[in-house]
Amino acid sequence: MKYDYLIVGAGFAGAVAAERLASRGNKILLVEKRSHIGGNAYDEYNEHGVLIHKYGPHIFHTNSKKVFDYLSRFTEWRFYEHRVLAKLNGKLYPIPINRTTINKLYGKNFTTDKEIEEFYESVREKRHPILNSEDIIVNQIGIDLFEKFFKFYTKKQWNLEPKELSPAVTGRIPVRTNSDDRYFTDKFQFMPKDGYTKMFERMLNHKNIEIIFNTDYKNILNDIEFGKMIYTGPVDYFFDYKFGRLPYRSLKFEWETIEQEKYQEAAVVNYVEPEPKYTRITEYKYLTGQKKNLTTISKEYSRQTGDPFYPIPTKENKKLYLQYKREAEKLKNVYFCGRLAEYKYYNMDVVVGKMLKIFGS
Repeated sequence: MKYDYLIVGAGFAGAVAAERLASRGNKILLVEKRSHIGGNAYDEYNEHGVLIHKYGPHIFHTNSKKVFDYLSRFTEWRFYEHRVLAKLNGKLYPIPINRTTINKLYGKNFTTDKEIEEFYESVREKRHPILNSEDIIVNQIGIDLFEKFFKFYTKKQWNLEPKELSPAVTGRIPVRTNSDDRYFTDKFQFMPKDGYTKMFERMLNHKNIEIIFNTDYKNILNDIEFGKMIYTGPVDYFFDYKFGRLPYRSLKFEWETIEQEKYQEAAVVNYVEPEPKYTRITEYKYLTGQKKNLTTISKEYSRQTGDPFYPIPTKENKKLYLQYKREAEKLKNVYFCGRLAEYKYYNMDVVVGKMLKIFGS
């Protein structure tokens, strides 16, 4: 059969593109190197019946009604506002840093936004220009808060000092003057009621979509006919690493199921000191709303090898990526879409929004 589109990768970018194009009569071949759809958002029930996110917590949030309405075609939702705590010297503090964090950490009794603004102003170090992930935080809230909550966590996550990383890494995390302890403040904060995998299954359940699993697309290129390609894998792999490998951070998970209803005080607890070596613990029942008398957690370790999770935003890596980007722009029949193909950190809703913009809503 001749396909209109060959789509490489069945994560958010590939799945949304496949659904939109198939709905307009295009024949789609979706090739996935893993054994499942959903990319890193894939979830499954473990042997204890707990719904877990196999590749770490994925929290859906967006300000885009268009994105929310689109995904609502494939799932019902469960209202969920994400909360994260940081463990420091045996105590738990709300993250992002807010008024509660400051009062608890420094024994203060601030009650207004203005008092917190004045406090930040009194401790911040003016840095100009803002060149890296240390500058952006120290410029906002000073060296002490940076060292307590950002320095070691960032080093564990990236194996680089914050001053070696783009300002965007720590700059994504807001600093608050109020007592809002939600991790996100988006208008739409929900989780797919039946999980992400069920949502992807409904999205891809179309007579014009054929899916092949456990397959590297390069192994079948000579055996199929197609018009255009949508590529969501690592851009350096597409070009056979001709300029060298783009570095990514990967993750390793240690899973544990515990015979108690609840393990920790929030869905995610960040470990912001040098020890332990893991960056965070996630308790998945918070995310899914499951009621069970046992619970499953994952300890998350950042590492250099394994599946690519996070592009590493340094100046050198950006330069290398731009070489690949120039090569990609020469190809008229290939779309490079998503976090790995564009070597950029994207939230899930942003990827969906981009795909809707390119391939029609």
